[in-house]
This record gives sequence, structure tokens and C-alpha cells, in this order.
Amino acid sequence: MSTVDMDAIFEEVELMQRPHKDKDGGLEEQRRECIIDEERKFVPDDLCRLQEESAIEIHPRATVSRSFGDGSLDGDDQQHVETNTSHPLPTKLYRRRWLIVLIFCLYSLVNAFQWIEYSSISNIIREYYQTKHVAVDWLSMVIMVVYVPFIFPVTWLLDKMGLRVIALLAASLDCLGAWLKTASVRRNLFGVTALGQFVCAVANVFILGMPSRVAGLWFGPKEVSTACSICVFGNQLGIALGFLVPPLVVPNSGDMNQVGERLSMLFYAVAAITSVLFILVFLFFKEKPALPPSPAQAVVWFNTPDEDYSYLRSIRRLTINPNFIMLTFTYGIITAVFYSISTLLNRMIVEQYPGKEVSAGKIGLTLVLVGMLGSIICGFWLDRTKTFKQTTLVMYGTSLLSMILFTFTLSLGHLWVVFLTAACLGFFVAGYIPVGFEFAVELTFPESESTSSGILNASAQVLSSLISADKRRTRMQ
Repeated sequence: MSTVDMDAIFEEVELMQRPHKDKDGGLEEQRRECIIDEERKFVPDDLCRLQEESAIEIHPRATVSRSFGDGSLDGDDQQHVETNTSHPLPTKLYRRRWLIVLIFCLYSLVNAFQWIEYSSISNIIREYYQTKHVAVDWLSMVIMVVYVPFIFPVTWLLDKMGLRVIALLAASLDCLGAWLKTASVRRNLFGVTALGQFVCAVANVFILGMPSRVAGLWFGPKEVSTACSICVFGNQLGIALGFLVPPLVVPNSGDMNQVGERLSMLFYAVAAITSVLFILVFLFFKEKPALPPSPAQAVVWFNTPDEDYSYLRSIRRLTINPNFIMLTFTYGIITAVFYSISTLLNRMIVEQYPGKEVSAGKIGLTLVLVGMLGSIICGFWLDRTKTFKQTTLVMYGTSLLSMILFTFTLSLGHLWVVFLTAACLGFFVAGYIPVGFEFAVELTFPESESTSSGILNASAQVLSSLISADKRRTRMQ
């Protein structure tokens, strides 16, 4: 099935508005008039009326895959949604979808920047606040720990309240956390900066589960994987800038007064940006388009909700899906490796190459920028081939080889080797993140994208916390 253009929708509506014979042979006039043009768009109630008037019958739970599977998933791996339609389901792509993705990418970028900004200058932060390494590590680790207890209520809210409400909550919490940090630039106020980071960690919970949902609600079947990778792109770019910018803005000068001034400059700049982004989300971020972007979404939109549906039952269906459980565990491992390296990279590099804080930031930048390239390439590839399982297997194998290379070349004493192995690691490990999201949605359709993505992220955060904690304990021994 392909996206229905406006001319086709006009033709369909015109046919529905014509008189037709009832069972007794008489003529029955249509009760309502449906108008579709560029000025007046369908709203959800209009869509329900269109379903009634066009005699569309849609059975709950189950036959096309989210991307209208073409055999890319094997056998039982593919869930289906059965449809029985007497008319094509109307769909349309809106130019606004690119604005939605841009806004999401920007505030996801800033949140990711705030996550990693302490880690990239962890030794400077420790000296300024006169605290221990473990306390500074927790400024990054708190995001991983907070995610697990908050993810299920947040995904429930996303299902109940919708995309716009969650986007506003995420942007407002990120803004609040940034402004709290501006009040922490004194050497005895480490607790205030930790509080600000905690608030940003809660905002992160709202953000990480949204890429698949944004892509599914706004983009067509031939671009949904690319859109998801673009959404992840924003988060990864924020991590990259978080590696690069703080070491440049806050140099390791040894003068704590200068460090305080530079920290204040950094915090106020981030707070100003988050304030602007909150305004943009409030003004321009919409819940969803007037018409569904793809036939798969049209099935979900027109479908009469199952009276027995509940969020808890959706979770239970996911937990008994063996393919999804296997993906959750393997995705958690590969993504946890990326998160753990991002958190501890500054310490790993500085221990092997003393005084190379800026180089550590550049290595982190390389890791993430190449990962962003991998994400975009994988998104294009999936949109054109739908080979989710095969792509996953290739990415897992190459990630393992890249991790082995990075581990055993870190201590060789050659920074250019570390740059090279970090680039390989970033391309395959960070590049897999959107692939995992999209594979999960394909395996669990028509369950909510935010629920499957949330469970994947929870797995990654738990395993990342365990890996990072074990790494810290090993260094202390």
C-alpha cells in the first residue's frame, strides 16, 4: 500500500457523499458532510465519522506489520494486524513533520549534553567541589538509575496524555534542571548541582522513549526508520558536544576562581538554550497530524479500541514475547557498553595519557559523531530493505570486534590508535541504537512504540549501571 495523496482522498470522500441504496432499495442521504482541504483538516472525531460512513471494518490486533512487512521478519517474528476495508484508508504526509523532528532533536540534544557535561571534565569538577571521584561519577550515573523506576509511569503517561504533553514535561524539566545548575557555582554547593542533574535525569526519561513514537506518528512507511535515526541523531550529537565543549570552556587551569567563572558561563548558556527550546515546544510541537502518515498508522487510528486493553496487559504481552525478550537483553548489553564508555571515557584516557583532557573530549566526539553516521546509514538501509534481523546480527558481530580492538589498544601509548578504534566502536555500537528501536516496534506491533522503546532503554540503563559500578570498584582495588 502506498500513501494516498490529496486527490485520491477528495475522490474517496466524493464517492462516500453520493446517495446510495439501502436494503429496501430506497435512497439514503449521507448524514454528514466530510470536507478535506488544505485549510480544514480532519480531527480525530472526523476520522471516526469517516470510518462509519465508509463502512470501514477493522479488527483489533492483528495483520500488516508497522512497515507493512515484506518478509523481512522470519515466520513467527512478525506480528500482524488484520483489516477488512471496503475503502482505502486515507493517509497523508505533512511538511510539519520535519519541524517536529527538528524540535525534538534540539531538546534531546541539550538533555544529552547535560548528561555528559560533568563526565568530560570529571577531574576538574572533583577539584572544584572538593569531592570524590565516585560523587562526580554519580552525576552521570544518576540518569541511568533514575530511568528504571520512572520509565513505566512515564510510558503510561505517554499512552494516556499523548506526545505533546510528554514533550512539554521533558522540555520544562530540562529547563528547570539547567537553571538549578546556575545557582550551584560555589565550591560548597555540590548538592545543588546534583539536584539540578537529578531533574535533568527525570527529563531524560521522558525523552529516550520518544524517537519511535515521533517517527511512527508523523512519517510514512518508507521513511519511518530514517526518521527514528534522525531523532536518535539529536541525542548522540548532544553527547558529542558534551565531550567537546566543556573541556574547551572550562580548562584545567588550577585557578578555582577561573574554573568557577567558566562553569557559570557554561551553565548560563545551557539554561538560556533550554528556555528557548521550551518556548519552541510550547508553540510548535503538535500531538499528531490530522491524517495518519501510513497505512499501518491508519489501521491503529481507525481501529476501535479493545475494551479489554490496558497498559499492564500490554506490558504483559511484551514480557511473554520471546523474540522481544531476547532483543531486550542483547540491546541492553550493546547500548550499556556505549553508555558506560561515555560516562568513564575521561578517566580512562587521562589515566593512560595524563593531561590529555581535551584529547579525551575529542575522542568522545569522534566516538559519537561516527556513531551518528552509523545511525543515519542504518536508518536509510532499513527503510529500503526492512532486513531488521540480518542488520542486527551484523551490527552485533562488528560491535564485538570493535570493543575487543578498543580494549586492547587503549594502553599502547598511541592516541591516534585510540581515535581509530573509538571511531569503529562508535559506528557499530552507537549506530545500532535506532536499529534496536525499530526492530522492537516491528516485533511488537501494534503495541505502543513508547512502551517497547522504554523497556529497551530500561534494560540498557540497568546493565550500564552495573558495568560502570563494577568498573569503579575495580579501579578502587
